[in-house]
Amino acid sequence: MAAISSFLAPNFYQNRIDCGRSANASAWVAAGASPERYRAFPAYSSSSLPILRRIAFRVSVVAVEASAAAEPEAARRLYVGNIPRTVTNEELENIFGEHGSVEKTEVMYDKYSGRSRRFAFVTMNSVEDANTVIEKLNATEIGGRKIKVNVTEKPLAAPDLSLIQGDESTFIDSPHKVYVGNLAKSVTSDVLTKFFSEKGNVLSAKVSRVPGTSKSSGFGFVSFSSEEDVEAAIASCNNAVLEGQKIRVNRAT
Repeated sequence: MAAISSFLAPNFYQNRIDCGRSANASAWVAAGASPERYRAFPAYSSSSLPILRRIAFRVSVVAVEASAAAEPEAARRLYVGNIPRTVTNEELENIFGEHGSVEKTEVMYDKYSGRSRRFAFVTMNSVEDANTVIEKLNATEIGGRKIKVNVTEKPLAAPDLSLIQGDESTFIDSPHKVYVGNLAKSVTSDVLTKFFSEKGNVLSAKVSRVPGTSKSSGFGFVSFSSEEDVEAAIASCNNAVLEGQKIRVNRAT
């Protein structure tokens, strides 16, 4: 038995060294070193394990960061609507952070009054986290208000002209109405309604379209229930920024 042990022992220890050198080589190559540089590096000892672990950890972190950078922000940026006015960026980060890694939060405020406009944008670190957040938080409540959570930008689908025509036919006209010009192409009737609802009682809103198409004409109309609401909308929204563009608001004739 002693003879067998003495025969196997050298091979056993040599195999451990070979395995160590193989793991060492993998770590060096993963860290960006060339095989030639590795050959000049001696076989590892137990004292080099912490170094190898740090190299492997750093490589994994870089890989995760590179993966996140490859995912477009539009697919990770979420619209969060109908939030209470009192909700802050920090509170949103805590709420959304329970379901994924948050990159940044942006509660939107009125530049004139300083009040929250009751919606925000939350950018997650990955598309997977963004999808998880939508699944977990959309239609849930924050401060007694049912919130809406969805991706801010999605691939454009073929327009449904029947929906556009239906949207225009359901517009409620009123003598208390404003014209809204210089609209971004992304602004919809729903966006107009939400934006102006912060200023008064909106009866209806519509974005004008090029006849027979889904293409925005760059302007729209918003009708209110009173003349006071019209005056408030003009005072607070004229030259305000909507979807990245400064809009013009005046009384519709």
